[in-house]
Amino acid sequence: MLSPALQEVEVGANPVQVEVGEFDEAIEVVEDAAENPCLNHRCKKGKVCEVDDTNTPMCVCQDPSSCPAAEGEFEHICGNDNKTYDSSCHFFATKCALEGTKKGHKLHLDYIGSCKLIEPCLDNELTEFPLRMRDWLKNVLVTLYARDEDNNLLTEKQKLRVKKIYENEKRLEAGDHSLDLLARDFQKNYNMYIFPVHWQFGQLDQHPADGYLTHSELAPLRAPLIPMEHCTTRFFEECDADKDKYIALEEWAACFGIKDKFCKKSKDLKR
Repeated sequence: MLSPALQEVEVGANPVQVEVGEFDEAIEVVEDAAENPCLNHRCKKGKVCEVDDTNTPMCVCQDPSSCPAAEGEFEHICGNDNKTYDSSCHFFATKCALEGTKKGHKLHLDYIGSCKLIEPCLDNELTEFPLRMRDWLKNVLVTLYARDEDNNLLTEKQKLRVKKIYENEKRLEAGDHSLDLLARDFQKNYNMYIFPVHWQFGQLDQHPADGYLTHSELAPLRAPLIPMEHCTTRFFEECDADKDKYIALEEWAACFGIKDKFCKKSKDLKR
């Protein structure tokens, strides 16, 4: 489900992003009666809280059959095992059941929607991908700023940075622009794109906020993108320049054409 702030953002042919908590393996609170020790006991996705004989709460793998039935195909997700799961609940419950095995370690959420053929990403298409992404990130921030009177969608420090972009008369308005125009605008108005790129990294880098993006942290952005942007997987794979399965802030910035000297610590992007 899209976060309320992003549901209304008009992105045209640009990609979408889901709320960060939806597809990472973040903790969730299980609600029950006031005396239930599971009330404030937190479990990862795919696990539920149960009490043992001494009334001590513990996390156990959820039975996939106990997951609510999907309301429609929009809830389906595709695992990197090329298998369609009815919902994220079914996926994470299945992954939990495989915990400790080689298969379970390798199993990750690939993208939102039923599994389908994803066309190979050609070299020239790969160079086009960051052009649209940079423009979209800038427009998302500008839209959030315009609507953020009392909603606290951005911090005060973030508002000051986005205000400069919002009020700049040279800003390229949101729309379906040619790739040539997007490339020229990036060259002419480079400074407008620095913060949006860094801001997106800070939004994803949360579990923990250590300056590196794991596969799970990246999922809220890449999972909705893949069915619409077939270069998504290859783009983020190549962002990991040293192939250590983590995308550092410096690698992220380089993927979007942002110079290293502008890189900041991840924690500073959230202020």
